[in-house]
Amino acid sequence: YNQNQKDIMKYAHDAINHDFPTGIFMIDDNWQKYYGNFEFKPETFPNPKAMTDSLHAMGFDVMLWVCPYVSPDSREYRELASKGYLVKNKNGGTAIISWWNGYSACYDMTNPQAVAHLKKELVKLQDEYGIDGYKFDGGDVSYMRGDLVFYDKEANANDFSEAWAAFGKEFPFNELRTSWKLGGTEIVQRLGDKGYSWGAAASLIPQMTTAGLLGHAYTCPDMIGGGSFSAFLNIDSDKFDQELIVRSAQIHALMPMMQFSVAPWRILNKENLKIVSDVAHLHQEFAPYILEYAKIASTTGEPIVRSMEYSFPNQGFSTCSDQFMLGDKYLIAPMVQSGTKRTVDLPKGRWKDDLGKTHKGGKKIEIDVPLERLPYFEKIK
Repeated sequence: YNQNQKDIMKYAHDAINHDFPTGIFMIDDNWQKYYGNFEFKPETFPNPKAMTDSLHAMGFDVMLWVCPYVSPDSREYRELASKGYLVKNKNGGTAIISWWNGYSACYDMTNPQAVAHLKKELVKLQDEYGIDGYKFDGGDVSYMRGDLVFYDKEANANDFSEAWAAFGKEFPFNELRTSWKLGGTEIVQRLGDKGYSWGAAASLIPQMTTAGLLGHAYTCPDMIGGGSFSAFLNIDSDKFDQELIVRSAQIHALMPMMQFSVAPWRILNKENLKIVSDVAHLHQEFAPYILEYAKIASTTGEPIVRSMEYSFPNQGFSTCSDQFMLGDKYLIAPMVQSGTKRTVDLPKGRWKDDLGKTHKGGKKIEIDVPLERLPYFEKIK
């Protein structure tokens, strides 16, 4: 939560020094002075343009966390309220929304002028600092409680949430945690925050396949090891379950996105760190294939990550939740619980595994899965 230029640059350099591929560097909440303000904190970001220039030179794209909320009694609050750009209460005053970071006013995303104003602010930020896109957080229906009055008199909390998420489509680099009725559109939806547990890791496959069926093909499976930061607050770096972190990374590796938060080089030994680095590079190797299916999804609506039942209907896979298909060609069977052995249910046909061995399908096989192995099978007939 303590976003600052020094630690951000250290994280980026550490990623490269530990042989991780570059990608998108996402700067989370608390980089700005306060909510509704889009200026970097000068005390923690002495030269944000130099920071983003350096990150770009290293091969990263840069995204910033933003939300629709506005801190009360701020310059922005007074300006936006005077223009009618904030959600109102039934008495005609500015509504104050209770959300996870306190009490704030909120942009009225049903007001086209308010939306245009917010877009202007974010584009200005892009032009000034070279920001590539945004993580659009908040906007949950659950926070829009009470007798709220929107610019669109027919709108309700669901409509507001839909409008906030749809705003993300204005920016090619986007990520949403919550949305409404936007399946099949060009937003990157991520799963809800996951805890640090084997159960959370095991939930990724059924939840990702469900997201695809709901029209969110290019979904992020939340962060490796868990995206609920509170789960990490009281764990010493030498107390992490390294097996869980490695297996979590392997589950993510052949999904559309891998997203790290807790730095693997801080909590893994040398051998396990190399395993995670290797699967990050495997993800990069599969990128052309994943992007091919992202393009297919944009035209046909078909998921990228597919349940076994979806790909092989009426063949006994309706309860299979520990393996999945990546497109038409690859069956992915990661470890979703502690151990080094698992059963893989192969559909009919011939399949070549990640070790180069060919298997005849239509049966279940038992395989050894040492910690460094991510089993996957290519359909060859």
